Amino acid sequence: MMRLRFASTTVAILAVIQTGFLLFLYAQHGGLMSRAEEKPAQVHILILSTWRSGSSFVGQLFSQHPDVFYLMEPAWHVWVTMYQNSAKVLHMAVRDLVRSIFQCDMSVFDAYMPRKRNVSDLFQWAVSRALCTDPACEYFQRTEITSESACKTLCGKYPFSKVEEACKTYSHIVLKEVRFFDLKVLYPLLNDPSLNLKIIHLVRDPRAVVKSREQSAKALARDNGIVLSMNGTKVEDNQYKVLQEICRSHVQIYETASLKPPRFLQDRYLMIRFEDLVQDPLAEITAMYKFANLQLTSKLEHWIYNITHGQGPSRKREAFKITSRDAVNVSQAWRNILSFQKVKKVQEVCKGALNILGYQLVDSEKQQKDLSLDLVLPYRRNQFSWASFSHT
Repeated sequence: MMRLRFASTTVAILAVIQTGFLLFLYAQHGGLMSRAEEKPAQVHILILSTWRSGSSFVGQLFSQHPDVFYLMEPAWHVWVTMYQNSAKVLHMAVRDLVRSIFQCDMSVFDAYMPRKRNVSDLFQWAVSRALCTDPACEYFQRTEITSESACKTLCGKYPFSKVEEACKTYSHIVLKEVRFFDLKVLYPLLNDPSLNLKIIHLVRDPRAVVKSREQSAKALARDNGIVLSMNGTKVEDNQYKVLQEICRSHVQIYETASLKPPRFLQDRYLMIRFEDLVQDPLAEITAMYKFANLQLTSKLEHWIYNITHGQGPSRKREAFKITSRDAVNVSQAWRNILSFQKVKKVQEVCKGALNILGYQLVDSEKQQKDLSLDLVLPYRRNQFSWASFSHT
């Protein structure tokens, strides 16, 4: 009888131990799962736009923030190296480049740049405050507002390894790209647990885009050829075929993100119109910063006011320069400069985008020139709808 009681007691003890061990394993497994589901420490922001849409300006709104590591159009290197391919074919290479940069792995540039390289070999490197300040460059502190000219003078000869070193020290990594034409290409990045990716989609009235593109036609010729799959041929967009592709892509991106979007896009997409931004900069910038989990500093607020209330650009223009100007007047300049015939042509190729993005069509030259007529319809951001909108 005693032997039986002893055996029962032993079994009970072993059962308790086994149960405790299983609970321990479950807790450990649960802890691992919860840690795996935690968002990465860094925030990743991709500004999606197109050429001549004010994206360089928006990029600077992030670049000058002391918590942001910013690069402007790193996919330029992919397109320059593989220019005989179409934009669609290059999507995957561009996506892989973007993923690696978000992970601060700059070895991805090995395929597109010489082995021995400096920071200055990176496209438009000097517009990145992060590459002009410590630890990338010892001459400036990261809390400073930097200038491209001063940065080029003092920081260009630092080794390329400084790009990766600097990237790892920031809480936010922001990339601006004009070379994505399909939001679905980015789904693998949005589903990647190692990334905390959010997308800011910047759009601009296509009629204003045409006016700006005409002033930068030579700089855009190679990109035009890639968009139109011209096998490396440089193209002038006289027939607005590139613009038509741009408008189509804007519609695709906006509708994919706003009409029955996948669950993983929830709270990770923000559409910004350039016209709203220049009309009320602080409100729109505050919305973008809130979306990106950034705080607007007084120094930045002062800089933003100065950059949007200048006297205007000089006569000598360069394709990617940011200058102090009256931003509202710049956004409306097309209405006085473009002929009504050109406006009609743009409206024909981009009618769907104009409607969906909330831009009013004009039926006559008189309407076009009447600046008291607001052609930008009110936008209710939180509801993904327009206050006044109709499909035609």
